[in-house]
This record gives sequence, structure tokens and C-alpha cells, in this order.
Amino acid sequence: MDPAHDPPGDVTRLLREARDGGEDAASLLIQRLYGELKMLAAAQLRGERPDHTLSTTALVHEAYMKVASGLADSWDDRAHFFGAAARAMRQVLVDHARARDSQKRGGAWRRTTLSGRAGDFTVPLGEVLELDAALDRLDGRSPRLRQVVEMRFFGGMTEEEIGRALDVTSRTVQRDWAKARAWLYAELHPSDA
Repeated sequence: MDPAHDPPGDVTRLLREARDGGEDAASLLIQRLYGELKMLAAAQLRGERPDHTLSTTALVHEAYMKVASGLADSWDDRAHFFGAAARAMRQVLVDHARARDSQKRGGAWRRTTLSGRAGDFTVPLGEVLELDAALDRLDGRSPRLRQVVEMRFFGGMTEEEIGRALDVTSRTVQRDWAKARAWLYAELHPSDA
């Protein structure tokens, strides 16, 4: 069976079996989701310098290790899993930025958009530590807005997937995304506000 064409319920079943200790299920889960996780990681690293030391594969593996250690968590479906993966990728990127920042100040970072589409809110990847701090502040105001940003920006999830993971409508996700982008822009660009 082609993992790219597996029914969505298959991933949910595998998540539950892996959570219950099924080693075969955990192995199959990795096979089924590896390609999608690798695409998310590639999207996150696309704006980095060509000589960036964190590879797509390393980002996927580090994020997966963080997520896999939480298999006891109650993920209802693939959307919840990818929400956790988005948060793990954020943590890995922040840790990597902190390590790099402690070695060197500055660098030739490129800009990327918060949604991946031209014209949207942009954050230089060199300022990922500032984004992380802003997301922590946003979490204090609205944990759901922080989750929407993580799932959309770091996880590449659609509005429908985010809605399912957070148990809200797609329209609510759209409103949350607009609020979060505006709030983050004001936080990261106070001179423009």
C-alpha cells in the first residue's frame, strides 16, 4: 500500500496502537508520516542560508524524537499529531538558533513569510528567538492563537486541519490567524505600529 494514499483513519489507528505500546504500529507510523514531516521541515528551512548546519533530515529526526517521547499523549488523529510535530519543530529551530546565536551574533539570514505566501507577515529566520519569545507572550494572552500560529507556520497545516485539532470551525481559525498575525507583527515591529 502506498503510504501517501493511505486513508486518513489509518494514521489515527496507528497513533492509537503506538500509544498503546504497539511497536509495529510505531514503525508503520514513522513510514506513513516521514514524507509529510520531511516536507514540513524543508518548508521551514527553505529560507535559511545555503550553509545552514541543520538539515531537513536532522530537523525531522529531532522533532520526531520530541514527538515520539510523548506517544503517551492522547492524540485523537493526524491533525493533533501534526500540531505536536509543529510545536516540536519550533522547539528544535529555537534551540538551534540559540546555539548558533551563542556562537555568533548576526548572520546572513533570509526572510520568510509567516504563512509561506508572498505579501503576508514576514519574520527573518535569524530572528526566530524573537518570534519564540513573542509566541510565549501570545500564549499568555491566548493559548489558542499561539497554537494556530505553530500549526500553520511551523506545521504547515490547513485551516481545516487546525480546526479539527482545536475543535473549532475553519472560520474561527481564519479569525484567529488574522488576530495572531496582527498581534505578532505589532510585537516584532513596534516602530511600524
